Amino acid sequence: MYKKFETSFAGRKLVVETGKMSSLSNGSCLVRYGDTAVLVNANMSKEPKEGIDFLPLSVDYDERLYAVGKIPGGYIKREGKPSTKAILVSRVIDRPLRPLFPKDYRNDTAIDALVLAVDPDVLPEIPASVGASIALNISDIPFDTLVGTVKVGIVDGEIVLNPDLAQREKSILDLTVSATPTKICMIEAGANEVPDDKMLEAIKVAHAEIKNLCEFIYNIKSEVGKPKAAYKSFAIPEDLADFIKDIAYDKMKEAVQTKDKNERDENVSKVNDFVIEQYKEKYGEETYEANKSMVSEALYKAEKKAVRDLIILEGKRVDGRKDDEIRPLSAEVGLFDRVHGSALFSRGLTQVLSMVTLGSASDVQEIDGLDEEDQKRYMHHYNMPPYSVGEARASRGPGRREIGHGALAERALEPVIPSQEEFPYTIRVVSEVLSSNGSTSQGSVCGSTLALMDAGVPIKAPVAGISTGLFTKNGSTDDYIMVTDIQGIEDFFGDMDFKVAGTKKGITAIQVDIKIDGLSYEIIEEAFARTHKARNYILDEVMLKAIDKPREHVSKYAPKIEVIKINPDKIRDVIGAGGKTINKIIDETGVKIDIEDDGTVYVAGVDQEKLDRAISIIESLTKDVELNEVYLGKVTKILQFGALVEILPGKEGLLHISKISKERINKVEDVLSVGDEILVKVIEIGKEDGKFSLSAKDAMKV
Repeated sequence: MYKKFETSFAGRKLVVETGKMSSLSNGSCLVRYGDTAVLVNANMSKEPKEGIDFLPLSVDYDERLYAVGKIPGGYIKREGKPSTKAILVSRVIDRPLRPLFPKDYRNDTAIDALVLAVDPDVLPEIPASVGASIALNISDIPFDTLVGTVKVGIVDGEIVLNPDLAQREKSILDLTVSATPTKICMIEAGANEVPDDKMLEAIKVAHAEIKNLCEFIYNIKSEVGKPKAAYKSFAIPEDLADFIKDIAYDKMKEAVQTKDKNERDENVSKVNDFVIEQYKEKYGEETYEANKSMVSEALYKAEKKAVRDLIILEGKRVDGRKDDEIRPLSAEVGLFDRVHGSALFSRGLTQVLSMVTLGSASDVQEIDGLDEEDQKRYMHHYNMPPYSVGEARASRGPGRREIGHGALAERALEPVIPSQEEFPYTIRVVSEVLSSNGSTSQGSVCGSTLALMDAGVPIKAPVAGISTGLFTKNGSTDDYIMVTDIQGIEDFFGDMDFKVAGTKKGITAIQVDIKIDGLSYEIIEEAFARTHKARNYILDEVMLKAIDKPREHVSKYAPKIEVIKINPDKIRDVIGAGGKTINKIIDETGVKIDIEDDGTVYVAGVDQEKLDRAISIIESLTKDVELNEVYLGKVTKILQFGALVEILPGKEGLLHISKISKERINKVEDVLSVGDEILVKVIEIGKEDGKFSLSAKDAMKV
């Protein structure tokens, strides 16, 4: 049955329609926000997925270029694999919802957000996120929590909710907040050095609007929501859990308490093997095989409880650190001569190698997407190969995690990257995770900062990143312990991974992942305070001691780029018919040439002499022929009545036979040949056609 619901959301009308499309879905809604429209479907499998110990949830944000009236570029005129932007939005939708499903639920669950139309003033990820919450809540899927999402900007010092295109262009903050009526459950941000207190204020303003949105979602759910379906629980039987815990708990507590990750993993593996043997002895091999996944999950929970009890009840971290203590740090720059910039950053066993490549304007990344942005001059790519965690398997290219971590580090450094006018290079940073034991994304922030400075990129300020973790008693945010610089095991068994990157002045990026139902303002404020203190320590004590400022010059192996300005009307003279002229310059000099519509010309090359030669040619091509000026020209063609003489590249004038010499000449060929150089004076320029006449005998008088 068709239903339509309307409300005001952040000052703009929000319309939700149900019962009109996708009637076979468990839950479906069409969300219109401004002229942006997104169809969201939520579905679950009829039967659970056996043999797993996690929620099999998938979220897909599907972009279609018809939504902005575009046909895909390339040979195949249809959308291919998801864009980077689509993957990042899928992650943003996923992260606040995943912890709110029942812990014992194992049915395949899919959320699909299809973007149908885009209003430039309304980013589609907001109605997509809102639609996901609505589709789940009105479906029979066992999800029963109200969640809302809002974008926040800061324009001229004022906090703006769901900013329009003009506001986004001026905003120093791009913040996404998801929350329930009582708690914050997801934060993601890029910012231009926003202070901690201003960021917290923005989160609170967002939450106030989300509370109203949740009330709207509740009304929709009350009217059209389906009864929640029963599902098969995959909770571990109590007797099995008790058996494992009784044998494993004390041994696990002892096993995990070591600074060495490899030693810890070996210790835990020995405990697991011992417990499994005990289980087999008591219940038999067949029973074990039948309950193998349950036994594995019970062992996981025993290890989790051991780690959490050490921290919560005894105040002990597994590696013996204090709650605010950072692992040993080290940094090194300039590791490889031939690359344009390099740095190695280590935090405990986490080690990241960052490499910088500088390119010309033509190396920018072209983006064929729904956003107004169509080029990217600064890029950060993150790779985490299997060997970084000691695994022997083939690498399959970047997955969603790698793309997400790369985008986070890119966002963290983007505010400090110099403008193209200040530094006319395209910049690519690649972070290779060599060893992973937690917080690799923030390690790549630190490593990338160092590598950029090593490459001579005049960044506005160095950026460092750090994460904090959370351990709550029984999931209550009223009773918790927070720890700084979480390693892998603390991330794995903890309740929060709160990543913050920034300069000494303020925050440049945030990403928060949680496993509980949300965070209080107090927790967020403490996380900001801890990360602020930690990143200043990292900057002062490690990073700035490795390199205290960007190098004054780029590497000798990096391209040199010269920038000149020409009259936009002269661009066609440089390019020539079918690109003939510019290609000839490139072939002769080996440089790269990029010309902007405003007449800005970027000339890039390694050899300074060839660079200067190319610039000289371009300047001569764009130079106007001046009346009464004398030029050293070259004869290009002999005519019956004179000769054509090139006085500037691509600029030929007529030297009439009567103007060649003071003496009478019967044949041009008697005194001139193609290729001869001759001094000529411009004696006439046509007003209409710009053609010009030359005189050699008048040049002799000068």
